[in-house]
Amino acid sequence: MKNPRKMFNLMALTLGAVTYLVSTTDIAAQGRNCAPRDVVLAQLATKYGETRQSIGLGSNNAVVEVFASDETGTWSITVTAPGGLTCLVASGRAFEEVADMVPTKDSDT
Repeated sequence: MKNPRKMFNLMALTLGAVTYLVSTTDIAAQGRNCAPRDVVLAQLATKYGETRQSIGLGSNNAVVEVFASDETGTWSITVTAPGGLTCLVASGRAFEEVADMVPTKDSDT
């Protein structure tokens, strides 16, 4: 990703997903909205036109990814367990890239 502000905002969204996962039970045990990774990614791409926007490592070595579509405005957050099971943990509409600046120490804001 070329824009550092865009990266920061997407990572903040990913951090929110990781926080959610830490406070819930084991993702694989939930069993809802889960399938092999290739099946989930194909659905996100085909049905919603979503592509991966960011990726991070969550608790228990789970891979957390944010997918979104500039065209449809939809977004999804997935978590893939080390065993390969991918679960959809959040999704929505009106995805928007923002360019918020991180305040500096000398800033009044």
